[in-house]
Amino acid sequence: MDTEFFKDLARLTLLIKKRVSSPYTGARRSLRFGRGISPVGYREYRKGDDFKLIDWKVYGRTEKLYVREHEEERSLVVQILLDASASMGYSDKFAYASKIAAGFAYLATLENEKYAISLFSEDLKPGEPRRSRTYLFHEIDDLDRTVPKGETYIKKAAEQFATLIKSTSLVVLISDLLERTEEVEECIYRLSGHDLLVVQVLSPNEADLDFSGDIKFVDLETKKATITRVTQGQKAEYSRRLQEHDSRIKAACKNSGADFFSFSTKKPISEAFSELMSRPESRRG
Repeated sequence: MDTEFFKDLARLTLLIKKRVSSPYTGARRSLRFGRGISPVGYREYRKGDDFKLIDWKVYGRTEKLYVREHEEERSLVVQILLDASASMGYSDKFAYASKIAAGFAYLATLENEKYAISLFSEDLKPGEPRRSRTYLFHEIDDLDRTVPKGETYIKKAAEQFATLIKSTSLVVLISDLLERTEEVEECIYRLSGHDLLVVQVLSPNEADLDFSGDIKFVDLETKKATITRVTQGQKAEYSRRLQEHDSRIKAACKNSGADFFSFSTKKPISEAFSELMSRPESRRG
C-alpha cells in the first residue's frame, strides 16, 4: 500500500458527531451514563440503568422515569470493520477500502487514540485496539497480504462485532454493501448505538454498469455464472435498483444517526477523506 496520502491526512482530525465512551482515561470529552464530572441532561429510564441516577423530582412533575447523564473525560476507540469477502476482490475495491481503513487508523494515531481493524466475510476476524504507529504498519502489511474470499454475512458480522465492543466507539464500516438490502439495514441498526460511519466502495463498472453486448457475469462469492446481453433498458433497470438499494441504506443511516458515504475507486483517496471529514456537527476541539 502506498501511504503517501497520509501526508494529506495529517492536517485532518478525527470527527465525531456524538459523544462517545470507553473505559480508557483520555483527553476526549464523552457522554456516559453514571456518575461523572457534571450533569449534562436527562433521558428516559431504560432497563438496566442505575436507580440511583433517577431524578425523582422530575418524576414528580412528569410521572415518568428519567435518569441524569454526566459528561466525563474519556478516550475514543476507533473500530474499523472492513469487508474482506470475495466480492471486494473485484477490480481495486479491497485495495481502496484498505486505504480508507488505514487512513482512519492513521488519524487515530495522530490523536493518540486506540484503533482496531477487524475483517469480515463469512465470519468476523476481530482486531485488537492499540495506539502504536508501528502496529499500524504491521496492520497495513496484513491488509496487503489479505486475499478477499468467502461470502458476505454482514448482519452476522455486525452481531458478532457488537458483542465484542464493550463501550460506545467510532465505528467505521467499509464495504461494497452489495448484500441483501434488509441485511445491510439490520447491520446498520445493530451498530447504531455507536458513532457509526458507513462507507460504500464500488468499482466504476458497478456504479454505472459500464458494459454492453453479450457478457458473462460470475458471482465472485458463489461462483455462479450468468450469460446475458446488456441493453440500455437493463442498464436503466440496474441503475434504478442500485439507487433504490442505496436510498434504503441512506434512510437507515439517517434514522439511526449514522453517516453514509459512497465512493467509486476512481476517486482519489485524499478527496474521499476530504468528504469523510466534512461530517456535520462533528468537529471537536
